[in-house]
Order: sequence, then structure tokens, then C-alpha cells
Amino acid sequence: MELCFAPLEGITTYTYRNTHAQVFGGCDVYYAPFITPSDNEKLSLKSLRDIVPEKNRVERLVPQVLTNRGDSFLKFEEKIRELGYDQVNINIGCPSGTVVKKNRGADFLRDPEGIEQFLDRVFEKSELKISVKTRTGFSSHEEFGRILEIYNKYQMESLIVHPRTRADFYNGEPNMELFCRAYKESSNRLCYNANVFSVEDFKKIEADFPNLSGVMIGRGAIANPAIFREIKGGKPLEVRELIEFTNLLAERYLEVLGSEVYTLHKLKEIWMYTMWTFPEEKKILKAIKKSNKLPDLLGAIKGLL
Repeated sequence: MELCFAPLEGITTYTYRNTHAQVFGGCDVYYAPFITPSDNEKLSLKSLRDIVPEKNRVERLVPQVLTNRGDSFLKFEEKIRELGYDQVNINIGCPSGTVVKKNRGADFLRDPEGIEQFLDRVFEKSELKISVKTRTGFSSHEEFGRILEIYNKYQMESLIVHPRTRADFYNGEPNMELFCRAYKESSNRLCYNANVFSVEDFKKIEADFPNLSGVMIGRGAIANPAIFREIKGGKPLEVRELIEFTNLLAERYLEVLGSEVYTLHKLKEIWMYTMWTFPEEKKILKAIKKSNKLPDLLGAIKGLL
């Protein structure tokens, strides 16, 4: 069962991935945040910079594409094959408003016939191994029966299911009854994604669904970047290495972004998740939120020692 790092837009870029792999490791596959081909289907070097091989030092990386057009997908495929990739992930689950208003991501789930036409074209023409990351519906879980029926038509590398609707965003509990249905009825290898925040969460999924191809962890891995290592029996997260990890990220963000302000914003976003691991440390969380300069944040987190 593979341990996969979910793509989080704006967070799990190559800078974060490389640093995570260096400091913590344990992750079998990293999925890059989605790339969206422009309306004219052109892909600039800038749009592909996060996945160019020379910038990535992780062992396995899978690019993700966000599109609802077969021609755009095939243009994207052409570019990433030139970069040496043999696998791609299709995003049919992102709940972001800016994505949904363009009938992409989770909004595409409202158009099962459109998904079918899109996947027909993709699987007819593509030479890549293809996985799909999906939610179980747009506004209702009742939509999932038809969606799963469509997915079962195709031979995928894996089907990654986040058992929430778009309407749920990340609220409430995942619908495990519906995921159980996918586990029983999917013709494809299945990967679980949602609410894995601890080794115990992982072990429950593993026990309930022993034949999964993988488990994908996103927010839980930002909150505890040692979670993959811990699942594999390695040592628990240590505060000192977490601070060293943050300092290394700060150095690399400063180099890439060329701005202390942007670096501060990046680290603040990451630490809003990381502080889930330290729920009792209210004063430190407050200090992180109030940080106006990078040294303020780096100083605040030392309070965890």
C-alpha cells in the first residue's frame, strides 16, 4: 500500500517537496499541485516550472492536470512526456470557487456525460498511465453511483477517492459508507484520501480496506510532516527537527521567491496546519498569526522547545 502526499495548491511545490523528502522522508509518491492549460491550450515554461526534473529531488513525482477538455489534456501530455513523465493524475475534485466557476475540478461532477466524453478521448489517445482524483459528487452523494459507473469503463492506474462532495468542502466527516461502496464496486485500484491525521487513522483505513493501492495524506502531512515515517515504524515527530525543517524552508523560499514577505506568508500558511499538532499551544499560535516579519515567526515557533 503506497503512501502518497496529496497536492495542496500553493504549499506542496518543489521547494516544500524536496525539503520534506530530505528531512522526513517516508513518502512513496508525491503528487504535484494541478497545472491548468490555458484556454488557448498553450503551456508556458512558467506553468511547468514546478515539475521540471532539474528542480525536483524526490524519488517519485506525479504531475496533476486540471482540465475538462480532451485536446487540452493531450497538449499537456505531450509536454510532460518531453520532461520524462510516464504518469499523470487528472483532478476531478478540487472544490475551490475559482476552479468550480470554470466547470473544472469538482464542478465537472455535475456533468457526468461530459466526464465520459472527456475520458473517452483521453483513454483513446493517451500513452501515459492515468489516475483520477475525484470527490463523490457535487452537491449530493447520490450522484456517485453514475460517476463510479463511468470511471469503471476505463483502465486507470488508480482511482483516488475523497469521500466528500464539493458542497462539503473539508467539513464534517468523510462518507465512509460511500467509500466502502467504491471499494466493493470499483474496477480500478483504489486509493483513499481524507482525514488521515495520525498513525491510528491510517491503521483503521488499512484494517477496513486491506486491498487499497494506496492512502493519500494532505492536510495531515502538513500538520505532522513525519506522519509517513511514523506509519512505517520510524521515530515520532521531534520539535527540534520541525524547527530545523522550517528554517531550511525559509532559506529556500527566500532564494526562490526573493522576498521575505512572501516567505513569511508561505510559512504562516504551513504553520496554520502544523499547529494542529500542538492544540494546547494557544500563545504560540497567536504569536505566529501576529508575526509581521520572518524573524518573528521563526522566533515564535522556538517556544515549542
